[in-house]
Amino acid sequence: MKLLLIEDDIEAAEYLLKALKEHGHTADHAVDGEDGLALASNEQYSVLIVDRMIPKIDGLTVIQTLRDVDNRTPILILSALSQVDDRVKGLRAGGDDYLSKPYAFSELLARVEALGRRINPESAQTEYVVGDLKLDRLAHIVQRGEDTISLQPREFRLLEYLMLHAEQVVTRTMLLESVWDYHFDPQTNVIDVHISRLRAKIDKNYKTPLLHTVRGAGYVISEEPR
Repeated sequence: MKLLLIEDDIEAAEYLLKALKEHGHTADHAVDGEDGLALASNEQYSVLIVDRMIPKIDGLTVIQTLRDVDNRTPILILSALSQVDDRVKGLRAGGDDYLSKPYAFSELLARVEALGRRINPESAQTEYVVGDLKLDRLAHIVQRGEDTISLQPREFRLLEYLMLHAEQVVTRTMLLESVWDYHFDPQTNVIDVHISRLRAKIDKNYKTPLLHTVRGAGYVISEEPR
């Protein structure tokens, strides 16, 4: 999923962004309500994670402003304000869920993914299968036949995206934006390197190759030769 975190605590934000990306999500970050509102208004996100006490425009005002223009993106509110009245105020402002600080990352992740499933049907799918290759999104397990394949976090995200779009050609631009969160071409061979590593793990020792290069177009996961 593509997420937006609006949080002014830089250290806390960096930790959370890193953890979210390790679990297969891409995330943008805004340090104040003004920038967060601009991003949320102009980009499409699966879920917004909004701290209440942020500079320029407070979190509840950001949420109310989005709801006033019928932006229905699910929102998880983060706040050190944990009293019942605080939670009720946040939910009535338009938040979909409320998590008090300090929090356990595992709980935040579960809440974010639950919110994402509300409007993103593909997020509800927990297992992808192409031929004898299986990927379990929740358990972070990849198997081919009876073999369990160990992947690095970025390799897992790459394979997950390819399998989400199985039988479809995925371009380099799509991979840069969805797997690396780049909105420009860094002019490196980062994709080629990761595709090569992934192919060595899921195809090298197996009779039928599944990961194909489509010359001049991109890559595709398919049982059919390309």
